[in-house]
Parts: sequence; structure tokens; C-alpha cells
Amino acid sequence: MARLAVARLAGASVDPIPLLRQAGITPAQVDDTEAEVAADAQVTLLNLAADALRDDLLGFHLAREFDLRQVGLLYYVLASSDTLGDALARAERYSIIANESIALSRMPGSEMGIRFSYVGIPRHADRHQMEFWITALVRVCRHLTDTDLRPVRISMIHPRCAASMALTDYLQCPIVFGAGSDEIGFARGAPLLRLENADPYLNRVLVRQCEDSLARRVRPTGPFQARVENAIAPLLPHGRARVGEVANSLGMSRRTLARHLAEEGLTFTDILESVRRDMAQHYLKDPNLPISRIAWLLGYQEASAFTNSFRRWTGVTPTEMRTRHHSHATAAPH
Repeated sequence: MARLAVARLAGASVDPIPLLRQAGITPAQVDDTEAEVAADAQVTLLNLAADALRDDLLGFHLAREFDLRQVGLLYYVLASSDTLGDALARAERYSIIANESIALSRMPGSEMGIRFSYVGIPRHADRHQMEFWITALVRVCRHLTDTDLRPVRISMIHPRCAASMALTDYLQCPIVFGAGSDEIGFARGAPLLRLENADPYLNRVLVRQCEDSLARRVRPTGPFQARVENAIAPLLPHGRARVGEVANSLGMSRRTLARHLAEEGLTFTDILESVRRDMAQHYLKDPNLPISRIAWLLGYQEASAFTNSFRRWTGVTPTEMRTRHHSHATAAPH
């Protein structure tokens, strides 16, 4: 994704070097296709690139256009599988090979559900990486089965933006934004679909390579702060982002939660305020999202309470900050 974003910037005559520097990525990492890019740096770069390109659907646009073979080993082990169900089982096990920040898990039920969970990085800071992943997964499924496969449901944690209808139209499925989890579901019979390029002999070889690669990797856990942030974000719109609720969602007591945070020099209130502040800045960039709606998304019962908090964080009101964003977006490129 980082390399695709840099190519898009260059194609639009936007110098990517300053944005790479802000994200903590070196040009050498971009040029070397074997070099890894930290997941949090990639999310930062995508956000910066989207702002520079004025593209609210950058992740979707990148996923819709790139050559699927660029995924590398993970793509080929999926493509050589016998059925779509087999391919998605391998995606669940080996997704860490392609991106250390995403964990895929299949969900039991009347349909074939796939859940995306963030590992080691805060989910609320991202929109573009998740839209890339969901779009890319649908593209892969359609390509491998040579069908116009349509999901039966999609949900994403981040809110809808003004341009989101294009994403809905492409995926051919209603999308629930502002949901409690990132999920995609296919009809019950989808796992039985045969893949066009199934090759059991090649697949066995590639699975062994994936297992070797997996054995050399350690699943990152990241700071405890990121786990708490990811637990807070989906609870905010429901007014349930309280310490007891968050502790329960993490499978621990309030005391244990407080102890882990203290080890990182933090308190629950610190993180709650930080998450709200970061999400508010992101939401205010969407001119079609009313201030009252943003207040609700952040767990405030009254817009005035949100305005007071935002002024305390930034020294200006949400309306003033939105005006700044609008002025920046409409200014001529430097």
C-alpha cells in the first residue's frame, strides 16, 4: 500500500519525499520491494497522501487498480488452492506475511464471515488501509473464482464519508459504517466455489513456504495503549466507552487495566481523551458530517460538551477547525 500510494503521488506530480519523512519511511524502503514498512508508518502515509491528493477513498482506489500478483507469496498460495473456502482459510493463517497489523479470522454462522482485527496499531487512526483490505479481498475472491461474487454484508468501524457511495457501488453490497467491527460476509455456498487456477501440487509447495515464513515471524503485540484504543473506538457512539466496559472487552478487571496502563505511564482518561481528539480531527475533515453527529460519534450527549472539550484540546471550536481544513483543502498546491 505504501508503494502504491507513493506511485500515485508521483503520478499526480506531488513530491512524496516530505510525506515519507513525516511518516517515518525512507525512500530506500520504498525503492526496495523486499524491504518492510512498519504498519503504523504506512497508515500515517496513506492519511497524508489522501490529504495531499484530496482523495477521500484513496485506499479503495489503490485496491481497485493494483495488480493482485503484487501481493506475492500470499496471493499465489490462495490462487492455487482448490476452493474459495480453502483459499480464505489460508488467508486467515498467512495474512501476517503480507501485513503484520491485520489479523483475519473466519466467523461461524449461516454465512462465511471474515473479521479484520488490528494488531499493535490503533484502528481509529485509519480509514484507507481497511478500505484497501476489504476491496482487495473482494477483488481476489472474484478473480480466483472467475465470478461476479458479491458479499452479503460488509461493516466498517469508521464512519461514512461523502464519497462512500462509490465504494458501495463497486462492492455491490450495502455497507454499515460506524459499526462495532470490520467484517465481510459471503453467502453460505461461497466456500464451495472452485478456483480457476487450482493446483494441488503447487499449493503444497507454497504452503510449506508460508509455514516456513510464518515460523520466522513473531506476531507483534504492540503497546498496551493500542489495545485499549481499539477497544474504546467502537464503544464511543453508544456512550459505553467506560473503563469497566473496556476492561471487560479486553478480558480483564479494571484494576488490571489500570496497572497495565500505569506501566506505560498512562491513565484511562488520558487515552479516552486522545482517541476522541484524534477522531474529532479526522471527522471534521468531512464537510458533510454535522457537528452534532460528530459529538454523538465521540460519545457526547450534547454538542456543546464536545465543543467545550475540543476548545480545551486545540484552543479553537470545531467549526473554526473545520473552516481551517476547508481553506487548506481548497488552497492551490504549493
